Amino acid sequence: MAENECPNCGRVFESRRGLGVHHTRVHDERLPNRECAHCGDSFYCEYQRKYCTEECHDEAVSFAGSANPNYDDGKSQADCDICGSEFEYYESEKPGLYCPDCVENERWRDPPVIRGSEHPRWSGGKATVACDECGATVERYPHQITGEATFCGLDCHASWLSEQFTGEGHPNWEGGGVGPYGKGWNAVREAALERDGHECVVCGTTADELGRNPDVHHIVPVRAFVETPVLAERDAHTLDNVVSLCPACHRRAEFGRISREELRWRTAQFDGVGECSRSGPISTDSGPTIST
Repeated sequence: MAENECPNCGRVFESRRGLGVHHTRVHDERLPNRECAHCGDSFYCEYQRKYCTEECHDEAVSFAGSANPNYDDGKSQADCDICGSEFEYYESEKPGLYCPDCVENERWRDPPVIRGSEHPRWSGGKATVACDECGATVERYPHQITGEATFCGLDCHASWLSEQFTGEGHPNWEGGGVGPYGKGWNAVREAALERDGHECVVCGTTADELGRNPDVHHIVPVRAFVETPVLAERDAHTLDNVVSLCPACHRRAEFGRISREELRWRTAQFDGVGECSRSGPISTDSGPTIST
């Protein structure tokens, strides 16, 4: 075949480019530009390709044995640590220790010892300490005695909490009350109970129903008088500033659910013989404060 001759029709061209244009336009296919490194057939490919098909590539290139890019001399031989027989294994970061039969049938992996001092978190074991409430001897791990106190059980813990978290030991302690109510309190208390007929002026619960006398509540609290420089606690003990309440109504009054005007209105309804009208509305207004 002459140089630049068309392999299909035999026409000869002056240049390779002319032959390629002719082959594309007339025969409707690109002119082959490569030769398969395996079978020798000519083919066209715009990339640097060595083989015409995947089949030629697979036949020409093998990844078996030493042809594999990860091949590292294949298997190695070693003696089994259990039975002593020789066996083959693929090398890795770990050495070959046991033959396949021993791996399958023998006990070759002993569980780690993680008890007592062999435990990675061992810190000395239990310590003998005394209960801070009753003095009994108990054993505790170090992580169980890191707090303020150690106890033998829940009962001692509860008893200790009852003692520690009262008064100044309570985290919400704000100084407590104002101490004893002082001179005049007992007399005005008895007078208020007598005036109110020994019953709650709000709901009418009687002393017989309570099993004791009602509480006597200061409408303007004693602390307001104590905190005022020109007044004293005895100034709070006046009959118009106290009222008889059952425990439930007493709590409502302390939390502002019954206003001071409401309580004063209740005491003003008494006719002097321990009877009053309770038809007035209950207000939740906190009421007036003491003026100086």
